[in-house]
Amino acid sequence: MGTTYSEVTLRSFENGHKPYVAQFLVDTGAIDCVVPASKLVEAGVQRVGQQLYELADGRQVVFDYGLVRIEVMGKITAGRVVFGPENAEPILGVVALESMVLKVNPVTQELEKIAASLLK
Repeated sequence: MGTTYSEVTLRSFENGHKPYVAQFLVDTGAIDCVVPASKLVEAGVQRVGQQLYELADGRQVVFDYGLVRIEVMGKITAGRVVFGPENAEPILGVVALESMVLKVNPVTQELEKIAASLLK
């Protein structure tokens, strides 16, 4: 599989802050979204907790996370975003992707809207 990118807008739940807008790597192997910590601070995102994460190289690291409004392709959800290292590439994780009823087309490598959510 190739790589898929999409423009993502993250908005703080605190009023008066400019949203963070960037091209995110769509990573179906990542649970949560990741953004460099300074960008989240600029966007007014508050740290609300910590979580232990396992990285691709097998290391386990504790990161702070916050809660944001996530917008992709006209779809909106709310979810967790990790205050990542400053050199972190912005990542759109699978929880946000699935909650917006989006998927990666394995042939075109593009995001697609799914017709309906499953409730069964």
